[in-house]
Amino acid sequence: MSKARVEDGLDPNRWRALAVIGISQLMVVLDGSIVNIAIPNAQQDLGISAANRQWIVTAYTLAFGSLLLLGGRIADFIGRKRAFMIGLAGFAGASALGGIAANQGMLFGARALQGVFGALLAPAALSLVNVTFTIPKERAKAFGVYGAIAGGGAAIGLILGGTLTQYFSWRWCLGVNVPIALLALVLAIPFIHESKASGDHSYDIPGAITVTIGLVSLVYGFSQAATHGWAKSSTYQFFIIAAVFLAIFFYIESKTTGPILPMRVLAERNRGGSYLATLLVGAGLFTMFLFLSIYLQRVLGYSPLKSGFAFLPFSFGVIAFAGVSSVLMPKIGPRPLMLTGLFMGAIGLLLLSQITPTSTYAAHILPALVIMSTGLAMVFIPSATTGLHGIGGRDSGVASAMVNTSQQIGGSLGAALLNTVAVTAATSYSKAHSEMGENLQAFAQVHGFTVAFKFGAIFLALAAIVILVTINIGKDAVKSADGASLAH
Repeated sequence: MSKARVEDGLDPNRWRALAVIGISQLMVVLDGSIVNIAIPNAQQDLGISAANRQWIVTAYTLAFGSLLLLGGRIADFIGRKRAFMIGLAGFAGASALGGIAANQGMLFGARALQGVFGALLAPAALSLVNVTFTIPKERAKAFGVYGAIAGGGAAIGLILGGTLTQYFSWRWCLGVNVPIALLALVLAIPFIHESKASGDHSYDIPGAITVTIGLVSLVYGFSQAATHGWAKSSTYQFFIIAAVFLAIFFYIESKTTGPILPMRVLAERNRGGSYLATLLVGAGLFTMFLFLSIYLQRVLGYSPLKSGFAFLPFSFGVIAFAGVSSVLMPKIGPRPLMLTGLFMGAIGLLLLSQITPTSTYAAHILPALVIMSTGLAMVFIPSATTGLHGIGGRDSGVASAMVNTSQQIGGSLGAALLNTVAVTAATSYSKAHSEMGENLQAFAQVHGFTVAFKFGAIFLALAAIVILVTINIGKDAVKSADGASLAH
């Protein structure tokens, strides 16, 4: 058990607790990118077809994104520390299972289990940061650390995944989670203080089922569009299913006494705007990692490890400017930071939309990565803060889950939608330039990427419009503590 809080109301172990939470967050973020490097080797080793290899990633993201809302509510009720520890233990077990997978079904199942326990772990971790740090300046610093890990961990995962795959085995890309999770689990026992919501501890199972079916259908519909086209019945039937079940979900949430997503969480304009903007940023940002990774390896001929190192400037930029952002936010407020950051992110994507098969890393990619990382670091921390603005202790977990859900669903939808855009653009380019001969495939593929980058920039611009319209809290609101509501 952690030591009792001292008389000033502050947890004496709060910074140690942040270190433990940071370890867990790094593990979850790394897992999102580290496995991407291992896919070709896992596919060959387990005999996974090209049509099924997407499930190595999708099984995780769908389970993670669609169950986060329920995970946040469970964390509120059973205790955030308890949920955090259960999530760590389950994530370690699922990772070990994936690392020893004997066939594709076992691997897909393990990845889905990782998503299930990640959906309990992630909102519990963010909620613990929110309730542990009650002084505004300290909370800003804590979110700065959290944001730096969230922003930079994906690029670090590419390097680690390349190293493990190249020098050991793809299985270690999953197995590496086990010692990390166990370390965090042991340290959580003495350093993290328990907190939970009071009141009725009922669970909204109908809401969880309908939102899960709705979100899975929506993501799968976009995936189908990428392979079968928009006009096929096999595509739009999933959009119809998604619309029906999501409509039922919102109806249930407005009527039930214990909803997993209380409408009051979305009704506050700053929180609702932050969630929508986060979804759009996730959709836009995913294009950079997805298509630039393919470009570096398939067009420029980089090895997986070299490709991972090529993302280091992005990682370092996010880490460095996340600290700057945490200092500036109490002085100027979240909206100016977010608008500036989204503008810079869009500029970076537009720069990437100018690449060709003969572009160079130093002249055409590095400047875009630096601009994007600087800008998006100004978005990550304010979006987490505004997403939890004025939230009561009872809803802290579900509000935290919405921050993560927005990112995951945005990334999933962005991947499916923009992949369709890229494939369609590449196909049109090939038909219009059939005289190019052997160079056609590379130019058509890169053209598809550049069109997708432009659409990604549009998503970031839309996010900026959302922020401009919805976010109205200033520096005074950031400075003032919500100590009463966060003390639960």
